This record gives sequence, C-alpha cells and structure tokens, in this order.
Amino acid sequence: MSNYLGALDQGTTSSRFMIFDRAGRQVAAHQLEHRQIYPQPGWVEHDPGELWERCSQVIEGALLGAGLTAADLAAVGITNQRETVVLWDRSTGMALGNAVVWQDTRTSELCKELAGEAGLDRFRAETGLPLATYFSAPKIRWLLDHDPQLARRAASGELVAGTVDSWLAWNLIGEHVTDVTNASRTMLMNLSELDWSPRLAAAFGVPLEMLAAVKPSSHFYGECRGLLAGVPLAGILGDQQAALFGQTCFQPGMAKNTYGTGCFMLLNTGTSPMASKNGLLTTVGYQIGTTPAVYALEGSVANAGSVVQWLRDNLGLIPSSAEIENLATSVDDNGDVYLVPAFSGLFAPHWRSDARGVIVGLTRFANRGHLARAALEAAAFQTREILEAMKADSGIDLAELRVDGGMVVNDFLMQFQADMLGVPVVRPSVKETTALGAAYAAGLAVGFWNGTDELVANWGVEQRFTPLMSLEVRNALYRRWQQAVKRTLDWV
Repeated sequence: MSNYLGALDQGTTSSRFMIFDRAGRQVAAHQLEHRQIYPQPGWVEHDPGELWERCSQVIEGALLGAGLTAADLAAVGITNQRETVVLWDRSTGMALGNAVVWQDTRTSELCKELAGEAGLDRFRAETGLPLATYFSAPKIRWLLDHDPQLARRAASGELVAGTVDSWLAWNLIGEHVTDVTNASRTMLMNLSELDWSPRLAAAFGVPLEMLAAVKPSSHFYGECRGLLAGVPLAGILGDQQAALFGQTCFQPGMAKNTYGTGCFMLLNTGTSPMASKNGLLTTVGYQIGTTPAVYALEGSVANAGSVVQWLRDNLGLIPSSAEIENLATSVDDNGDVYLVPAFSGLFAPHWRSDARGVIVGLTRFANRGHLARAALEAAAFQTREILEAMKADSGIDLAELRVDGGMVVNDFLMQFQADMLGVPVVRPSVKETTALGAAYAAGLAVGFWNGTDELVANWGVEQRFTPLMSLEVRNALYRRWQQAVKRTLDWV
C-alpha cells in the first residue's frame, strides 16, 4: 500500500515538492527558485517552461532524497501562485511567451476602461472581486489585444489559457483542468454557479473555449505521466486556499494568514458567499468532491516577504533573508520610520493601483536596523488593516489567528503581529501548510483519510504568541502607519 502523499507547490519565487505521511508530517522536500523577469516597470513575468522544468526537478529531488518512488505515493496534489496567466498551444503544449504574474500592473488602464461608468465593482456581484490588475481575465485580454496572431488563434480554438495549476496539470496528466478556487480568481467564474460565465467571458473578450474544465478542489483529475507515472492527481487548490485547508480551518469563523511573497488572510464564511463592503474579496475556500463549496473572505497584501528580498537583493542591506530579524531587533523601536511597500499598488482593502512604495519618518538618527524593523512591521500593519475590514464585513471577533508561510519563523514579527491585532497568533507544528493542504485534498479524494476530522487531529501548535503591547501604544503606532499609507497615493 502507498503510505505517502505528494504536493507540488509552485509559488511566486520558487517551486518545491513535499512528501507527507498519514499524520501530516513532512517526510521529504526539495525546492528550487526560478527567475523573476521584469521587462518594464510594473511588469512581472515568469518563463512557463522554466516553471515546469523546476517542478520536474523538485519532484525527482524529493523522491530521491526520501528513497521513494512514484509507487510509494497514494496521490499528489497541486497548489500554486494564483491569478498568474499562461497561454499555450493546444496541439503542441508549448507555452506562447512568458506568464504574466499576479503582481503585474500592465493592465491598469484596461481595468479603468472596463470599469467605465459602472466603476471598479462592475463585476463584483457575480465574481466577488473588484476590477484590478491582480486578477487573470484582464491579463488574458491584454495578451490577446497586443498580439493579433494570438487573438486570431484563440478565436479559432488553437490556444488555451490557464492559471499555473492548469499549466502544471496539462504537463502532468495531459488534461486542461482547474479547480474552483483558482477559477474564482480569474473574474470569469460565477461564484454561485461555480462555472465560467458566458456574460463575463464576453465582457472581457476571452473565448470560453480557451478555458479549463472547472472541478472540485478534492477530486480525481487523472493519472500522472512521466516522473509520477500512475499516481492520481487528486487535489488542486490555489496557494492561499490550500493554506486554509492545511490549517484545518473547516469551521466558519476560523481564519489563517500566510506570510509569503505577499500576505493573505482568509476567513471561512461557510457555504454561502459573503459580499464585502470593506475592500475584501469574496472567494471560494475549497470544495471537497460533490459537497457544497465553502467560501471565504480574503484580504490580499501584495508585498510582505518580497520586501525582505528587496532589502537583500536591491539594497544589499542584508546578506540573507534570515538576517532580517537580528537586524530589526538591534534597535529598540522603529525610530518613527515606516515603510509602505506599495511596489505594485495597494491591494486590500485599498485597491489603489496608483500607489507606490514610500519610506517616511527618516532623520539622521535612522539606521539600517530601523529600516529592517519597518519592513517587518509593515506586514503586521497591513494584516491589521485586513482584520479590521473582516470584522466590519462579518461581525466576527477572531479568537486567534493561525499563521503559516516562510516569514512565521520570525519570532519578532509574530509577537509584533499579536500586539498589533490584540489576539493570539498561533504558529502550527507544520509551518508550510500550503503544500500540506494540497496533500490533504488529494488524500481525501482517494480515501487515504476518511474525513476532515482526521486532518483536524493532525494539527498541532508549536508556539502561541499572546499580545503584550498596551492598547495606547498599539493604536498610536497604527495611526502613524495610516499617515504613511496616505503618502503613497496618487503617485502614478
């Protein structure tokens, strides 16, 4: 009997393959970075061929590292960077140019044009999303508008378009499929019907024939070929929904925040979509087989861990990302320095594509420690903005916030986050719950586990951070952050 599950986690900066056992413990992992391509200011691209090459390498590396073969895997799941768009040839399977990444802002003018007099919420009732450069449909439309040959071939059915999960599934099983969570991020899916909307496709000028078949998140998609020959592909979840699943937030009112390239907080709102009036996204949380889909409110922050990378790679402030905590704690406070990382505009709850990053409060007293501290504090301030919007929309007071992602190893950030929110921040035993969620979804689909109760039993706490800061200090810092945010607006 196959005793393990695999998860292919294709993220914004790297790809990895992780292997888990029945208790949800990590058995093996292999990870490789890929190039970030910046052709123009505001443009962000990836090479789809390189993404698939890295995925193949990490699958092979993890299996070798664990001394396992594909036959040892009961199933495999995919989790992926969402909203990023790939176009490829239906007959050859070859990508037609670079992927346009979720952070890319080239569609800013197109979004304004599509909004027209109806405004940025033109499609929100059907999609749960505002018109923004973040989402997939404007990216597909832009690619077709700027290459007449692509537009012609798309109209004739020769091309297909998909988010990264579809690109990986095509290479793994040879089928054009996606799941409800990724489809809900395109602006082309009707949230209630869980399928592509002909009206939305027409409004965006995207031929329906280009799009993948929409399936549940935990579902048998097909058998893999190549390195994973014979292994069922049985789970697909967008990365943030996968983290919600991996954190076992299966009850309405439970929330998680992932600290990766960006920061993404999701609140389980149950089996009915909850409209947001405070700048949040209504999205599909997950769907297990034929059971009703579970929805979530989401707050999306574009830049969190990427700010640390920026300090490392662009400014040379630290030799490695791991050094950021020591540098940040070398000073007693932020020295009244605030960094608002609106590198590609502000996402939730502001949705301002005209914003750009600022550093404010600089004096001759400020040093590199203050800048490092401001970078970490920015993630916590942005998370507080989202939590306040979630409370306004849902009326829910969180009992705790479950956290995951690469940045949660930073004890200073986790404590500051608890202080900013005024609620406990809980770091689980398995911190990389994104991959775990994809493995869980795949395992449920093939009967590796009998139900979600077994997954809840696997979840464990490594450390709980309780608020220590006074209400007066917490609110004073937050007011200064809000002043700093105002300085970012109307730059473009």
